[in-house]
Amino acid sequence: MFDFLSDYDDPTLLGAFWVTVQLTVLSAVGSLIWGTLLAAMRVSPVPLMRGFGTAYVNIVRNTPLTVIIVFTSLGLADIFAVTMGAPDDFKTKYFRLAVLGLVAYTAAFVCEAIRSGINTVPVGQAEAARAIGLSFSQVLRLVVLPQAFRSVIGPLANVLIALTKNTTVAAAIGVAEAALLMKEMIENEAQTVLIGAIFAFGFVVLTLPTGLILGWLSKRLAVKR
Repeated sequence: MFDFLSDYDDPTLLGAFWVTVQLTVLSAVGSLIWGTLLAAMRVSPVPLMRGFGTAYVNIVRNTPLTVIIVFTSLGLADIFAVTMGAPDDFKTKYFRLAVLGLVAYTAAFVCEAIRSGINTVPVGQAEAARAIGLSFSQVLRLVVLPQAFRSVIGPLANVLIALTKNTTVAAAIGVAEAALLMKEMIENEAQTVLIGAIFAFGFVVLTLPTGLILGWLSKRLAVKR
């Protein structure tokens, strides 16, 4: 029943899901870094930084991910010749551009999750830290963010799960991840339901452990108030 899977060697089923995992991990790391910086901007005392952070989040969060991913291909690569360090390698170039698009999009949601965590930290703690001479960046780094991250592990887990599923959009620019292979199989095989079930199971395998592990961490590391 599964003999047709052996006809697809480039990428293989496991290879396609490995690309999905790579997209997820790299995009998650980039999104966490950029999203944290955006959250810092959104609570910054500098109006220009607050304005930039707010505008970025509101614009990107309300733009379809497909538009952002396609822009990285048609806009950055084809018009502005952005190659991400891989000018002669189609696969590597568009993989990196897909990561860039996913980071740009997901960081907006990471930012809002972290900002909600920042708002749970008692104002008195920040005021006490400022009273002993700490700067805004020191207060944020040493006092506020450690507590904020512990309180938003659950929401960040949801963002990570959504990111894993959103990697399928990278197929729009030819990145050889799971969704692109599924599309090719459906076009060439008659077993559409079986193919869909196989790929659905694959994404459940990727996302379910993530939700369970981070949910456990969320309870274990929750800030006692």
